[in-house]
Amino acid sequence: MINRRHIRVKVMQSVYALLQSKSDNLNKEEKFLYASIDKMYDLYVLILCLLVEVRDMERNHIEISKKKFLATPQELKPNTKFIDNQVFKLLDESASLNEYLVNNNLNYWKLDSEYINEILKLIKESAAYASYMETEVTTFKEDVAFVETIFKEIIAPNEKLAEYFEDKNISWVDDIPFVNTWVVKSLSQIKPNSIFKLGKLYKDDEDKQFVLDLFRKVVLNHKELEKDIVDKTPNWDAERIAEIDMILIKMAICEFLKFPSIPTRVTINEYIEISKDYSTNKSSFFINGVLDKILKDLTTSKRLNKIGRGLL
Repeated sequence: MINRRHIRVKVMQSVYALLQSKSDNLNKEEKFLYASIDKMYDLYVLILCLLVEVRDMERNHIEISKKKFLATPQELKPNTKFIDNQVFKLLDESASLNEYLVNNNLNYWKLDSEYINEILKLIKESAAYASYMETEVTTFKEDVAFVETIFKEIIAPNEKLAEYFEDKNISWVDDIPFVNTWVVKSLSQIKPNSIFKLGKLYKDDEDKQFVLDLFRKVVLNHKELEKDIVDKTPNWDAERIAEIDMILIKMAICEFLKFPSIPTRVTINEYIEISKDYSTNKSSFFINGVLDKILKDLTTSKRLNKIGRGLL
C-alpha cells in the first residue's frame, strides 16, 4: 500500500505541475493526482503477474521439448520444480489478481512477451536457480525464499524492464522502487494453503483523504505560505530558491499549520528525505534550516496548533 511519504511525493509532483502550467482548474488536477496513484496499483499488479507469466512460459517450453521427435530422457522427464513452485500457483489462482487484470485490461505481457522471455533466461542462468533446482522436493518456505531472491536479484534491478515501464507510463519512473518494495512485502506475507489477495492501495480512508487535503491546502494557500518562507530567508531572493525546495517547504509549513495530528518532527524528517531524492545535494540542509526557523517562529507566535499525536 502507498505510504505517507509516497503520497507526499505524488502531491509534490502535482503541485509542481499545476504551478508550472499556471492552471486554475483544481478539479482536473485533483483527478490527475488520484489517477496517478491508481496507476501505481496497475504497476503492482503487472509485476506480480509477470511472475506467473514467467512460470507459464517455462511450462510451455517443457511441453514443446517433450514433443520433440528426438527428445532426450531429460526432456521427456524434466525437473518441474520451477513450474511447480507453490508461490506461482497461489498467484495464478488468485481471484483478486485475475479479476483486476481482466477489469483493467492489463494484457501487457501477452503483447510484449519478449520481456518475459528475457527474465526467464536470466533466471535460468542464475546461481539461485541452479541451487533451487538441485533437488526435486522443496518446502513452501524454500519456494517463497526462491521467488523473493529472483525478484530482488533479477526482476527488480532489470534496466530493460524499468525502461519498458517508463515507456508505458512516465509516472512509473518514480513508483518503481516503492512498488518493488511493496511486491517483496506481499510475497513475504504469502502463507501455504491460503488464498492470495492483492494488497490495498491505501491503508485507510484517512490516507486517501490526506492526498486531497494536502494538495488543496498547499495550492489554495501557496501565496500565504510563500510569505512565511520569504520572511525567514531574508538573504535569499525567492526566485533563487529551487522550485522543488520551495514547494517542499510550503508543503511542510502547510502540515505545521493545517494538519494538527501530524507531529512536526515527522513532517520535517519526511520532507528532508524527499529532498534528497528530488532536489539538489544541498537542499536537505537548506530545507532543514528554514523549517527549523519557521517552526520556532510558529511556536513562539502560538500559530502552531497541534493536538493528539501531533504533539509528539
